[in-house]
Amino acid sequence: MFNLLWGLLFVLANFGLFIVSYRLFGKNGLYAWVAFATVIANIQVVKTIEVVGIITTLGNTIYASIYMATDLLNEKHGAKDARKAVWLGFFSLIASTIMMQMALVFQPQPGDQAQQSMETIFGLLPRLALASLAAYFVSQLLDVRLFSYLKKKFPARNQLWIRMNGSSTLSQLVDSLVFCTIAFAMVYPWEVWLQILITTYVFKFVISIASTPVLYIARRFHHPEDERSAA
Repeated sequence: MFNLLWGLLFVLANFGLFIVSYRLFGKNGLYAWVAFATVIANIQVVKTIEVVGIITTLGNTIYASIYMATDLLNEKHGAKDARKAVWLGFFSLIASTIMMQMALVFQPQPGDQAQQSMETIFGLLPRLALASLAAYFVSQLLDVRLFSYLKKKFPARNQLWIRMNGSSTLSQLVDSLVFCTIAFAMVYPWEVWLQILITTYVFKFVISIASTPVLYIARRFHHPEDERSAA
């Protein structure tokens, strides 16, 4: 029960900080959020928790907020800016992975207390790193393309929920499928692999639906670059 209640507060904190980032810094805040969230999500995913009898990893909430950022950029500034955010997040993930893997190679001094903890968090197997990079790259670019398509089919302002959930529902399924296949296929029995895939996607789906009103709130904010994009 504690993890469930704390998890609700955790989700609210993620969404609240997302809104603050956009409210204070506008489009640049969304770019910064994508870069920050891609790195943090891959740190949090190392930790596993149990919620209502289901074992899952952390990172799903802040990872879902990346879709929120790219969807909001697409909504207010177009697909070009959304793709730029995707590439920025992809670079941030690659750069942080390279730098931390290089940092782990340094020989720690005898009294060092950080090496073992850093190896636990950042010493991911190449297979997991590849799974994360591939899943992010494919699913995020797919989300941008789907959102742009749905924006043409459902252009009304009050149809944002269709554009947002329609694009993220499919792209997050692809994300879960790519990640679980590269990371866990042939590692676990078929039944276990399928359970990991389903639970991972269900958590992402629920968080995506819950984030819908957050995106409506964020869309109401106006910044100088909004007028330039409209022009």
